[in-house]
Amino acid sequence: MQRTFLASKIHNCTLTGVHLNYMGSITIDKLLLEAANIFPYEQVHVLNIDNGERLITYAIPAQSGSLRIELNGAAAHKGKKGDRLIILTYIQLVHSEDIDYNASVVFVDECNQLKEVCHYPIAKYPSQLELEPSKIENS
Repeated sequence: MQRTFLASKIHNCTLTGVHLNYMGSITIDKLLLEAANIFPYEQVHVLNIDNGERLITYAIPAQSGSLRIELNGAAAHKGKKGDRLIILTYIQLVHSEDIDYNASVVFVDECNQLKEVCHYPIAKYPSQLELEPSKIENS
């Protein structure tokens, strides 16, 4: 059976610009794309933390070290400069006992400077999920 898993995530980045008169997509600093293992022109899901908007588009690389994250074209209506975003990609895998995949999660500061890259293994079975104690909610 195929299942869809998180492949990569750039967490809590800051939108640095919006450009309505552009053909579309999201422009992302090449350094962050590489750290998150996101390919140029790969489909990405963009979640706006500040206004709740969500969209699907594709990533265009900006100059490495530019710190740019910009919504272009129609997507520019989904945010404003300074909004905080989460950028995600997903991967479809045949889920089996020999699955061996780690999701890449990139953490940045408020200026989009790379702070940390973490890799989270996909659990083979739901019973193998490991939650941090602070994330476990009491029922």
